Amino acid sequence: MDVANELLSKLENGLIVSCQALEGEPLHSPFIMAKMAKAAEMGGAVAIRANGYDDIVAIKKEVNLPVIGLVKKKYEGYAPYITPTIEEVEQVVKAGAEIVAVDATKSIKPGGFTTEVFLREIKRRYPYILVMADISTYEEGVKAAEIGFDLVSTTLSGYTEYSQHGDDPDFELVERLAKAIKVPLIAEGRIWEPRQALEALEKGAYAVVVGTAITRPQEITKRFVEFIKNNKGVNKTCKSKTASF
Repeated sequence: MDVANELLSKLENGLIVSCQALEGEPLHSPFIMAKMAKAAEMGGAVAIRANGYDDIVAIKKEVNLPVIGLVKKKYEGYAPYITPTIEEVEQVVKAGAEIVAVDATKSIKPGGFTTEVFLREIKRRYPYILVMADISTYEEGVKAAEIGFDLVSTTLSGYTEYSQHGDDPDFELVERLAKAIKVPLIAEGRIWEPRQALEALEKGAYAVVVGTAITRPQEITKRFVEFIKNNKGVNKTCKSKTASF
């Protein structure tokens, strides 16, 4: 078994935890993200998804798990922001990540590059690194597999203007892509509960990424607060109606 296949085999049927906190968020700190990653490792995660050079370096020192690295950066006039140029790819590689995740949508990258040209340049410079395609539609996923990405992830489903939006995971996309491509398909996006992670695997996902539901307490709290606010009195009303019969 070669190095790439050995690495991929570690991910199969596993949970990948995304440990990310953006600038301005309470947990934005390489130290804190490294501890988050350690907690995820202790809980049984098979890999970590991490954003930014400093976070990746700190996490690699803390855990003995593969890291899927990316750098989020916005360029004026361009939609892609997940490792959108070779400069960000270089940061991820230098930080020590085994896999680099990049925007693999149909949107043109900074500098006027298509996804195919961008991938070709990554592979030319870093032939040993595995590259994950973050896609938003079925067509993008199929194309990503065809042009040579090592993994495909549904990360951006619902986050491009033209992809399917909703509150739940895009299980339909997972199922269709799992049947259509030969490289590992990673399910990511709006997975809040263990049963949803299991369903993604049952629909053919090779592994599942969960981030916000595990590592972003402000969003978890917000979800509880909004549910209580929107449903307060519902149970009481139901009980009253039941009692009146």
